[in-house]
Amino acid sequence: MPRPKAAAPAPSTAASMLSLIRQPYPVDLPTGADGCQSLLDAMNAEVKACKLCRELAATRKQTVFGIGNPRARVVFFGEAPGADEDRQGEPFVGRAGQLLTKIIEACGWQRTDVYIMNVLKCRPPENRNPSPEETAKCRPFFERQLEILRPEYIVCVGTVPAQALLETTESVGKLRSRFHRYRDSQVLVTYHPSYLLRNPSAKKYVWDDMQLLLKEMGLPVPGKK
Repeated sequence: MPRPKAAAPAPSTAASMLSLIRQPYPVDLPTGADGCQSLLDAMNAEVKACKLCRELAATRKQTVFGIGNPRARVVFFGEAPGADEDRQGEPFVGRAGQLLTKIIEACGWQRTDVYIMNVLKCRPPENRNPSPEETAKCRPFFERQLEILRPEYIVCVGTVPAQALLETTESVGKLRSRFHRYRDSQVLVTYHPSYLLRNPSAKKYVWDDMQLLLKEMGLPVPGKK
C-alpha cells in the first residue's frame, strides 16, 4: 500500500528552510512521481519569489529550477544558469547543455529519464562563478530539492557543484573516478561540459566516469560487449 502523500512545506524564504537540511531523509515524503512533483512545484514557486541575492534577483529574467523525472535514479547537478537558461527557464540548454545531452544519450538515456538541476537558481551576471554567499543562500533550496528527489546517484558536473555538495575545496581532478557519499546518494564528480568545449581531450575522462557510473548501477555500457 502506498504511503500517504506529505503536505508540501511552505517556507517564506530559503533561510527558513535551513532546519530541513543535513538531516536524514524523512520517511513520510511521498515515493510516487506525482507526489514528488507536487512538492517540487510548490518549492519552485518559493524559488521564483526569492530575492535573497539582490543582484541576481535584479538581473535575472527568470529563475531556473530543474527539469526531468522526479523519480530518476540519477541527478545531474550543475553550477548555475547561463544566458540561454535564463532566457528559456530550463537548465543546460546552451552549447554546454547540448553536450550534456549527448553525454546522457551516450549512457543510453534521454533527458527525461534523469533529473537536471543547478546549485544556483538564478544566472550570475556575465556568467561569472557563484559567490560563496550566493551558494550559501541557495543551499537550502538545492538540498531540499535533493531531499525530495532522493536520487540513488548524483553526478556533479564541475567544480562548483562538487565543492558545494561535498563541502570540500578539492578539485575535480582529485574528486573524480571514485564515489563519494551525500546522505543516501552516491556522488560522482566529473568535468563540466563547458570545460570539455574548451578542452576536448578531457572528454575521455568524462566517458570513463560515466562508464564507472553505469557499472555501479548494474547497467550495460553502450557499445561494449
